[in-house]
Amino acid sequence: MTHIIPACAAFFISAAVCAAPPDMLLAQEFKGQNVAGWAMSEKLDGVRAYWNGKQLLSRQGYAFTPPKGYLNPFPPYPLDGELYSSRGRFEQISAAVRKSSGDWQDIKLHVFDVPQAQGNLYQRLAVLQQWLNRYPDAPIVIIRQTPVRDNAHAQTFLKQIEAQGGEGVMLRNPHAPYKGGRS
Repeated sequence: MTHIIPACAAFFISAAVCAAPPDMLLAQEFKGQNVAGWAMSEKLDGVRAYWNGKQLLSRQGYAFTPPKGYLNPFPPYPLDGELYSSRGRFEQISAAVRKSSGDWQDIKLHVFDVPQAQGNLYQRLAVLQQWLNRYPDAPIVIIRQTPVRDNAHAQTFLKQIEAQGGEGVMLRNPHAPYKGGRS
């Protein structure tokens, strides 16, 4: 049975040094509400990460220790996302990022929001796109957001993602501000 798990303004359709834990966007359960006009993206099966402008932190506030130079091209403002490389690699990703000598090859921060940027979701992500235009080698990817035509469109997208071995779909109201929280 496919589960749909909500997050503040986002919905999930599916199945070292410690800083203060970041207030990150939280998923909530999808309850069949009308999502026409919302944004949808694949729910990635990686390790949640928050770049606070200086450190890359876990959900619990622990600093990740990526290889030397990995964070050099990161922007000076926060990013919320997922450390991810490809489908079916959660265990390898998790093992790599949880130790100081891990192999981060192919692991990038896949970003789904820019918490302190102004505007709607698309405008906030455009801020990061401008940064990536200047730093194209940064290990950062913006997660593609697709406008939802109607609920049937979202369900079709979910079926496509699942058929390809994906975990699920995130649905977000693009006009909602970024609102972090603690689970």
